[in-house]
Amino acid sequence: MTHSRTVELEGHIIDSGTMQRCFGAVMDLGGSFDVEQFDVGKHETEESYCRLTVSADDPETLRDILHELHQNGAVLEDPSEVDLVPAPADKVVPPNFYSTTNHPTEVLYDGEWIDVERIEMDCALVVDPEGASDDSARAYTKTLNAVEEGDLIATDQSGIRVNPPERPRSGGGGAFGFMQGGVSAERPSESTIREVAEELRAVKNEGGNVMVVAGPAVIHSGAGDALADLVAAGYVDALSAGNGFATHDLERSIYGTSLGMNVETLEHPRKGHKHHIWTISEIIRAGGIEAAVEEGIVTEGVMYECVENDVDTVLAGSIRDDGPLPDTITDSVEAQDAIREQAHEADIVIMLATLLHSVAVGNCLPSTTKTVCVDINPATVTQLLDRGSAQAIGMVTDIGTFVPTLAEFVLEGEK
Repeated sequence: MTHSRTVELEGHIIDSGTMQRCFGAVMDLGGSFDVEQFDVGKHETEESYCRLTVSADDPETLRDILHELHQNGAVLEDPSEVDLVPAPADKVVPPNFYSTTNHPTEVLYDGEWIDVERIEMDCALVVDPEGASDDSARAYTKTLNAVEEGDLIATDQSGIRVNPPERPRSGGGGAFGFMQGGVSAERPSESTIREVAEELRAVKNEGGNVMVVAGPAVIHSGAGDALADLVAAGYVDALSAGNGFATHDLERSIYGTSLGMNVETLEHPRKGHKHHIWTISEIIRAGGIEAAVEEGIVTEGVMYECVENDVDTVLAGSIRDDGPLPDTITDSVEAQDAIREQAHEADIVIMLATLLHSVAVGNCLPSTTKTVCVDINPATVTQLLDRGSAQAIGMVTDIGTFVPTLAEFVLEGEK
């Protein structure tokens, strides 16, 4: 017996490769399809439409195919309303709950398509029938550990519409013309960095939010001064980092070294290997980074400029941290929530030489947020993209070159 359903695709589905991906998914999963209607957009702004019937020999295969098509923006013909099931207990979701993508999403509830707020991947989708300010329905995401008993959780994918980013026929837009990732050491670095710099200026000119995710290598490579210049000039609104990044930066201000090494001369002063732990003790003694700045213990660097310019800073701890600094959030769930708040405010995110932090922040970002990931190790950028942050532009280059060049291009536009 053959099982089949009819789905619809609409938008710039040819230019964006959506139709090709959908056809490939059907065949790869052992199904077949019959195109019933195909209207090609004939002008630059005109969208295309495709209706196709998808078939499989068993219902499980058909469900798998429909799931893949759904992730690429396909919608069931005559979709039913979203299927909602109350959460049976705190942190417990119903079986077959809908796990969100990071793409803009809508739910069909009470006859209307409602935008899902705070979209991010791998969350539950909750509908509150009277949660909006005008007592209309509201839809939003919740992480599993935030689900409360009685929350109405979407199950399966009925009544849910995903809208992946598309490539318009007009093209253009520089590095961010189409939110499509990719990683290559062959990418023309200087021109791409200049485009990123122009985007940073544009975001700030429009009152947008810039988030930087930074690893310790930024300081150790000597790029900390350039990042501090960007913070001082107002081009960083939020900083997400770990205990190591902050410690390296503070050590450089207090002792002139990063992990015991002078980043200018590459010399290792006597007892330099103890500088990082002495730094942590000095900050603890002062009562925190802000207090250390106010007391004049810390007089320069990224953390100094973040305090002076009231930059929202989240330091997330790990099991390998020394100290840690009193500002470091050691509860991982609390740190996730703090990063999530930063991520949802960001219009552009610059990820600098940190694998785990980049992936963690990437998991919180909607696919519409412009993202740049830079690392000397291509595996960092590849893992971020493979994890689902397909909108990220990946650059494989030395962070010690990238950040100063970026700062130069950004700040030269101020002259």
